[in-house]
Amino acid sequence: MADAPTALVYDAAGKQTGELKLEATIFGIEPNVPVMHQVVTAQLAALRSGSAKVKTRSEVRGGGRKPWRQKGLGRARQGSIRSPQWRGGGVVHGPTPRDYSQRTPKKMRRLALYSALSTRAGEGNVKVVDRIDWEAPKTKSAVALLTGMGVDGKVTFVFAASDRVAARSVRNLPNVIVITPGQLNTYDVLWADTVVFTSDTIGMVGSSGFEVSGDDFVRDETGGEA
Repeated sequence: MADAPTALVYDAAGKQTGELKLEATIFGIEPNVPVMHQVVTAQLAALRSGSAKVKTRSEVRGGGRKPWRQKGLGRARQGSIRSPQWRGGGVVHGPTPRDYSQRTPKKMRRLALYSALSTRAGEGNVKVVDRIDWEAPKTKSAVALLTGMGVDGKVTFVFAASDRVAARSVRNLPNVIVITPGQLNTYDVLWADTVVFTSDTIGMVGSSGFEVSGDDFVRDETGGEA
């Protein structure tokens, strides 16, 4: 993307107040689709508990003696009723506990995140709320904000830790997640149709103290109260 993209700026009531020029090195790069795919795949793999477990023939209770003698009955020889071919027997090559996590270097996670942000910015789906000065948490205020911005579908809000009133206001809405700048990740950006920053958090992305999260899905489901 040659030109630096812009984001529309709104007030707490959802009224447009201007435009903000976004950082071209973060919101205006050429998206690297293979890297985004690899990082999202790693994030989804990290969600798997890997706790599936079945019992082998040595772990199934019973079957300590032969069901019948070796010869003389005209039947196939059997050593245990817990062999895999028996009902209730052990499982062959079944799942065992394992770790599905994949290694994703920090540079790869950063490139994937910036590619995802650039994709949404290029679509005009990165928006900024100038200042949220709601006195008390109200879902009605959050609905009015989204309606005023013309936002529909899935939304990722990026709030600072101090924006507790705003986080509480939006967290009960369907298809809305709330994260902090330190929890910003590729999956949550691509999952959402629109990414909404505040005037404070938009400047935190890519700043000197900004670090791409090394954890997978560290989002605070309680709306930023952790």
